[in-house]
Amino acid sequence: MSRRVVRQSKFRHIFGQPVKADQMYEDIRVSKLTWDSSFCAVNPKFLAIIVESSGGGAFIVLPLAKTGRVDKNHPTVSGHTAPVLDIDWCPHNDNVIASASDDTTIMVWQIPDYTPVRSITEPIVTLEGHSKRVGIITWHPSARNVLLSAGSDNMIIIWNVGTGEALITLDEMHSDLIYNVCWNYNGSLITTTCKDKKLRVIDPRKQEIVAEKLAPHEGMRPMRAIFTRDGNIFTTGFTRMSQRELGLWDPSNFEEPIALQEMDTSNGVLLPFYDPDSSIVYLCGKGDSSIRYFEITGEAPYVHYLSTYSSKEPQRGMGFMPKRGLDVSKCEIARFYKLHERKCEPIVMTVPRKSDLFQDDLYPDTPGPEPALEADEWFSGQTADPILVSLRDGYVPVKNRELKVTKKNILDNKPPTGPRRSYSSCDTGFSRVSLEELLEEIKYLRATVESQEKRISSLENLLQEIANGTD
Repeated sequence: MSRRVVRQSKFRHIFGQPVKADQMYEDIRVSKLTWDSSFCAVNPKFLAIIVESSGGGAFIVLPLAKTGRVDKNHPTVSGHTAPVLDIDWCPHNDNVIASASDDTTIMVWQIPDYTPVRSITEPIVTLEGHSKRVGIITWHPSARNVLLSAGSDNMIIIWNVGTGEALITLDEMHSDLIYNVCWNYNGSLITTTCKDKKLRVIDPRKQEIVAEKLAPHEGMRPMRAIFTRDGNIFTTGFTRMSQRELGLWDPSNFEEPIALQEMDTSNGVLLPFYDPDSSIVYLCGKGDSSIRYFEITGEAPYVHYLSTYSSKEPQRGMGFMPKRGLDVSKCEIARFYKLHERKCEPIVMTVPRKSDLFQDDLYPDTPGPEPALEADEWFSGQTADPILVSLRDGYVPVKNRELKVTKKNILDNKPPTGPRRSYSSCDTGFSRVSLEELLEEIKYLRATVESQEKRISSLENLLQEIANGTD
């Protein structure tokens, strides 16, 4: 009787391949900050990278097709007064990106489809509520305009970006620095890791801790945690002997792990990137030169090692393309954007198939750009899974939709303390009337300049005559 030795999996033969040199993004001064974020965010339209900048913080946004050498004078997105620590594209609008900074603010930006001539310095809205640097931001997976931020003040704030208001503040749950925050599949719960060595599952709307686990990894170095699609939690951390370790946990029974595996000895924190459609988790360590990938299943040992993509150069950061931005005709299962010191290198993960037909077992319906809920509905207690789209005909990006920010009556609120204020560059008050007033003012200024020029000219002539007369 033959015994099956090799586990059957359609993802067993995934292989990674870097793109050709002319399809990379060259001459980008990638940020040298030691912060443990990915420094890169990507969606089906744009690539955004945090870059070195003098006098504040900035990131660069490139259309995906704009490969090759990037002009050193390429416009940046620069409104922060201190370094940018994290960036995240809105899942429901491919032209909207949020940035978090050392200057304690979060800014939300509208990126035009064309490449702007000058740097973008005016955000749609500035969110102020943290008292220390903001190092983590993440959008809600299914509700429009809901953004979560976590700062070094050990606070988590959930914002309604549409009104610019902080609607939920979790300020007493963490006693130390928050390492990471992740929403579950439908956005009803969040999981957090913290310097106090606790892994927490929190219901943000009830503002209560649903479950917590002390020291899922015994080492002192930072942990990371993400929700899997079925509600389990995948973690990366370190053992007492500083070996890197991964774990899979059931939040309803935190006593024993579903799986716990030691990996290797290295200092780099492992950043997990999870694909809920295929249940594959990709682990990228900062400073590593490899990407390991594992499949999470319901059969022992539950976390199955698939393979490793290796290269020579270490990675400074990593971007992960959403499923709807992949090339389904080439059986592309994931695409990473690896940051080097001066360039960004796309890496394509492919499942080899002989047929050119659409592979529906590789591409189940995936979350699309339409939100399932409005912000008010989610804050009032409703929950919904993301709205799915088919990739059978390839994904066609929707047209640029402007993010509208509507302020509440300013007289109802006390003015914020400090020199900055929340404002909107596309405020609804900026109407045709104010545009006409601006044009009138420009005409008046031009007339004033011309009359002053005539006056200066006549005075110079007079001065010349007086000088000639004294000779």
